[in-house]
Amino acid sequence: MRTTKSRSVRVPVLAFAALLALALPAWANTYSAGSVVLASGPSPFASCDVSDQPGTNTPNAELEPMVAVNPLNPANIVGLSQQDRWSNGGAKGLTVQVSQDGGLTWRTVVLPKVSKCSGGTSANGNDYLRASDPWLSFGPDGDLYAISLSVDLTTNRSAVLELESKDGGLTWSDPIALVRDDSVFMFNDKESIAADPGDANYVYAVWDRSRFSNEKASDTSTFHSFAFRGDIVFSRTTDGGSTWETKTIFQPQDNEFSIGNQIVVLPDGTLVDGMALSKGSGVNRPGLNVAVLRSTDKGVTWTPPIVANSLVTVGTVDPDTGAPVRDGSGLPEFAVDRNLSSPGYGSLYAVWQDSRFSNKGRVIDDIVFSTSADGGLTWSPPVKINKTPGTTGALTPSIAVAADGTIGVTYYDFRENTPAPGALTDAWFVHCHPSSGCTDPSRWSETHVARSFDIERAPIARGYFLGDYEGLQTTGTDFIAFFAQTTATDPDNVYFTRISAP
Repeated sequence: MRTTKSRSVRVPVLAFAALLALALPAWANTYSAGSVVLASGPSPFASCDVSDQPGTNTPNAELEPMVAVNPLNPANIVGLSQQDRWSNGGAKGLTVQVSQDGGLTWRTVVLPKVSKCSGGTSANGNDYLRASDPWLSFGPDGDLYAISLSVDLTTNRSAVLELESKDGGLTWSDPIALVRDDSVFMFNDKESIAADPGDANYVYAVWDRSRFSNEKASDTSTFHSFAFRGDIVFSRTTDGGSTWETKTIFQPQDNEFSIGNQIVVLPDGTLVDGMALSKGSGVNRPGLNVAVLRSTDKGVTWTPPIVANSLVTVGTVDPDTGAPVRDGSGLPEFAVDRNLSSPGYGSLYAVWQDSRFSNKGRVIDDIVFSTSADGGLTWSPPVKINKTPGTTGALTPSIAVAADGTIGVTYYDFRENTPAPGALTDAWFVHCHPSSGCTDPSRWSETHVARSFDIERAPIARGYFLGDYEGLQTTGTDFIAFFAQTTATDPDNVYFTRISAP
């Protein structure tokens, strides 16, 4: 399928400290988090009437943030998050958080026409009741691409909508649909977008598309259980967003499905689509794996899925009450080292929640890390990298690679929780430099990112919800963390901090 759009207008003590830092092995350098800055603002959708929709809406809830840094202007940092989340799926719309001074100050912009509350109408075809799964990516020319999953809860409609900004996130083009479906047998989910860092003409989007077999169509009580399959759908532009082409790149005939697809681009131009691949539903033997597909021709052809590792997760619960916490379990995150001078040049990295390293007794998820030196064909055994003490586990990892090859991972845990009411939650950062051997857990060092907050104040969407993922990017050797946490007055806000080496 091909769709088109029109292009929019286009000192001695310090010296000693530096020497001391150089004398330390790279993996031992201490990173520190800067000031935590509120990036989100009051909801722009307060006047949008949603009283006719099912579920509980939480006003002023900004969550599941992604972040991107303009390669032509590192002071231009842009986030994208869900705005006003529902308990049963999606949000009123998506909001953009824009900084033009390196994260000191922020401005909120509505991502336009991806839902009714954000300007979607029947006339423009985007009168979807809800938007979800925010994702964005800067191209090497400074063009910024965003993507939305736009859906109805009261109909079968779902769409993947793409938009572009040529001024660092302040204004946006009208969305174009990479796909639209209106069938009980099809549903699009968990889309992501990646601009090719080596070629401004190419941008890639990928998502999963649930497919229910026709032989069970007359029995709606069972077809979800016994005939569920999930295709992987891929879309690309080869002309900087003027036109897009969409196709299915994996269409299983057995009961298999993927979730959390995301594209990374290796230094040689190879595309790697990383995801969780689930096998088995109904009477089939279940299984969940971290897997990848590869394309050496910019998405024209793709390999079948290559299983990297098994994924063994139990999810997260409130450490006090046992109530569910919705996290990133079952959603691996991927990054690649594209830095020519780095000892990890070309290496592909993955992190995910996994319970295989649980102590005897209570089974919990940790954050595990695995690496591939051959573009995803083979992978190292996973190792635990979070430093969480005790038995409360860790959740929702994000990963990025800095200009010197340092690998950084953020996550949450409950180590600071107390017997007092509420479940205190903290954000953490661990890092490792590939020269030290990052398959050795002892080579990972930890930094506290942000103060404790009570996750029990978060919106409930199949559990206390901060997002299925959080934002982490780099600029130079700094890491840019973009993450959700609660306050005494707001159910979820989005915050920014810069994590820097000495």
